[in-house]
Amino acid sequence: MAMVPRMACRFVAAAIVAWLGTAGVSSYAEDTAPATARDARLAGDELRTRFVMDLSKPVDFAVSTLSDPYRVVIDLPQVSFDLDPVAGREGRGLVSDWRFGLFAAGKSRIVLDATAPVSVDKVFVLPPVSDQPARFVIDLVKTTREAFLSEAAETAEQARAERAAVARKGDRLKPQDDETRPLIVLDPGHGGLDTGATGAGGTLEKAVVLDFSLLLRDKLAETGRYDVRMTRDTDVFIPLRERVKIARGHQADLLVSVHADSVRIGRSQVRGAGVYTLSETASDEIAAALAERENRSDVIAGIDLADEPDDVTDILIDLARMETKKFSYFFARTLVDELRGSAELVKNPHRSAGFRVLTAHDVPSALVELGYLSHKLDEKLMATDAWRNRMAEAIVVAIDRYFARRFGAAHVTLSQTAEAAESDVTGAAVQQ
Repeated sequence: MAMVPRMACRFVAAAIVAWLGTAGVSSYAEDTAPATARDARLAGDELRTRFVMDLSKPVDFAVSTLSDPYRVVIDLPQVSFDLDPVAGREGRGLVSDWRFGLFAAGKSRIVLDATAPVSVDKVFVLPPVSDQPARFVIDLVKTTREAFLSEAAETAEQARAERAAVARKGDRLKPQDDETRPLIVLDPGHGGLDTGATGAGGTLEKAVVLDFSLLLRDKLAETGRYDVRMTRDTDVFIPLRERVKIARGHQADLLVSVHADSVRIGRSQVRGAGVYTLSETASDEIAAALAERENRSDVIAGIDLADEPDDVTDILIDLARMETKKFSYFFARTLVDELRGSAELVKNPHRSAGFRVLTAHDVPSALVELGYLSHKLDEKLMATDAWRNRMAEAIVVAIDRYFARRFGAAHVTLSQTAEAAESDVTGAAVQQ
């Protein structure tokens, strides 16, 4: 079987007039308005499978492959996906499932999960004809693992260049304006083609945590005590290591990553908020499973983890700097104490595991699980203004208490609620 022919086409005067052979990239002379994807489907079997997406107009594309797991990555200019949110969950033939969404500013991505090593036999865009829309088409055929790995290696350098460009676009935040105030980075989990967990009623984690994080940002800003930044404030994918880089680049005093968990059928009664910190060894089975799911975000979005910097692994092994670990632990305990009076908490609400998003060695970091989308009541509560306001206010109070203890009253003036809560807190040293 021949290696993947990365083929491309150019649209001119409503006709395909040229193939670009092995370039793997197409280019169209079109207006700059985003195309709209209105339908997508799979056809074929375990030997040959075709993926087709209907578009309002032709688009440029670039195709690459990734192994372990086998994936076909299709990069497009920004596309408006007018598709069913659950589209792609059912596969066919050589494709087990597929995902779509905004990958970075001005760039969309489709990731096809393959059931076996595949080769791209054909990839092209058909122009609109009569009442038929433009169509992006990719044909996959079964191949050997050796051939797949050879092609993946051939395209790896191009993929690395793409990721470097995405990373530069991802850090679009301005430098800290007021260095006298603590700087907090809020990190809404998932985003873009990585939807995260799905609730019992169809709620998407990426949407819930973004809405909540925007509310929390506004409440923190209203205090006038903090400078607040976000890793994302739209439905866009941000790689895990880029989230860490954003926090470190701002020299943040605290990173709060916001998520909403889901569990498999049979454990649908599990509910409540929880707080997680970094640990090489997971505190329990649930924490380990959660970390594994959250750490798969880059895999889901079609990022090659083979190029992950060694310092990420080193940080996980070293558990970051001891001082950062202590502050992270202290914030987590402070937040759990504050949430007890404001929300239902999961059993053993402070847990730990090897979350990649918490690996900034010089930024105290914690991951907040708002609750379980797999529990109908938790899912319902997360959609209500009353619950979100109560949760956000509790987190603000916990942040007040944390910085008051860390920096002292001269740096942070506590709200009356926080002052009352702080009067009940002992001055015991932070435990390991």
